Amino acid sequence: MKKNGLLICSIFFLLVTQSVNAGGNKNAKGWEAGVARVVITPEESMWMAGYASRNHASEGKLHDLWAKALVLKDADGKRSVLITLDLCAIPKDMSDNIRSQLSSKYQLSKAQTIINCSHTHSGPVIANSLTNLYPLDADQLQKVNSYTQKLIKQIVTLVGDAIKALQPADVFTENGFARFQVNRHTNNEAFLLIQPELKGPNDYAVPVIKITNKSGSIVAIAFGYACHNTVLNGYQWAGDYAGFAQAELESMYPGAVAMFFQGAGADQNPLPRRTVPLAKQYGKELAFAVENVVSKKMNQQPPYLAFSYSEVQLPLNPAATKNELEAIIKDTAVAPFLKNSAANMLNQQNKGKAPIKSYPYPVQAWKIGNQPLFALGGELVIEYAIEIKKLFGLNAFVLGYSNDIMAYIPSVTMLREANDKTSDYAFYDPRNKAAYTYEGELYTQLEYGLPSTWASSIESVILSEVQKMAKKAGVPLTEYK
Repeated sequence: MKKNGLLICSIFFLLVTQSVNAGGNKNAKGWEAGVARVVITPEESMWMAGYASRNHASEGKLHDLWAKALVLKDADGKRSVLITLDLCAIPKDMSDNIRSQLSSKYQLSKAQTIINCSHTHSGPVIANSLTNLYPLDADQLQKVNSYTQKLIKQIVTLVGDAIKALQPADVFTENGFARFQVNRHTNNEAFLLIQPELKGPNDYAVPVIKITNKSGSIVAIAFGYACHNTVLNGYQWAGDYAGFAQAELESMYPGAVAMFFQGAGADQNPLPRRTVPLAKQYGKELAFAVENVVSKKMNQQPPYLAFSYSEVQLPLNPAATKNELEAIIKDTAVAPFLKNSAANMLNQQNKGKAPIKSYPYPVQAWKIGNQPLFALGGELVIEYAIEIKKLFGLNAFVLGYSNDIMAYIPSVTMLREANDKTSDYAFYDPRNKAAYTYEGELYTQLEYGLPSTWASSIESVILSEVQKMAKKAGVPLTEYK
């Protein structure tokens, strides 16, 4: 009996040891990471995205535009890819096309893929993205469509290149801070230099992901900020402050790829602005904020990935009526691009096409080791980042402008105060000498091709879906302090 007992104990010890060793080997295997980049600067003069006030096509460049991809692979073989683009925006059809090809070729699902736009206003127009804003003739439309198709192929190839570049790596995360973002509702740009104080809300966080190889050399730095890339408004291709920040970091860390992702910066502007030196200044400020994080001890993440994704239906108010659309078209004070948007909407209604009542809005959660990351679509305002951090901790990373930029995503406060002429959340509109909330206005929705304003429930719908996706990805709720 003693021999049998010893034999059983020995077998049990052997099995436990093998199990522990297997787990140890899995953890020892650790992360793999691969990074790649490709120039996406148009090779010919094209119309530029972001401003309806431009009156001719591009003229040269300040620096190249880039698409960059970071692929992570955890100890269990699960992969994710972050794609960053020096572009103003991409629409759902383009994003779906890219992600469908990534699924087919590389088995990367929507949950595993984030496509984020920097929202530079000095990049090219993309097909089916705010095209009503620009006076595009047949030649320009052909250039836009050709560029878009080429770009889709470049992005799919880019991800394949990043997968081929996978190598053993370590992953670190941390938040820094930078303070050049200014809330454009609560601070008047015209009087910025004489204001005694700046008002919020703001989120000055600079989220940073550092990737090193096993010798400790930095191979990639992914970093973000919540602020419009609108320092520049000229006719030269540029990534704006984010482009200068990426170039600065790559000069600081030779051989490393620096990639910028846009946060919830829809109501945040870099102020003052409108000069190249200011774009360089903010770029260096952001790069030094990242360098301050990277050069110190960061949170090393265990080799584990989890992810979730959904498209929740965001409700819209009843569509603008034919009378309302006709009034916009006839109004001599309304800009031509708004008349075009209203005319397109009216044409659809006259053809019997029923206006949509909701929109499929992308909500995504990742867990990189212990680091929570949330990626949401549209031009996301800062209040969403603040509310998400109340739920999941101040160290959470929050991205806007991801996977589909279909419109502004205003807070419930903005929607409620859209017609409040005394609201802090208001621009001054010289058309009718009244205040209005830009992100919540019908005009803004029409620009994006939506038939009406968002229903006031969208904030609760989005935050509820964020919590569902967080739970699915294993991101715990955290008491806000």
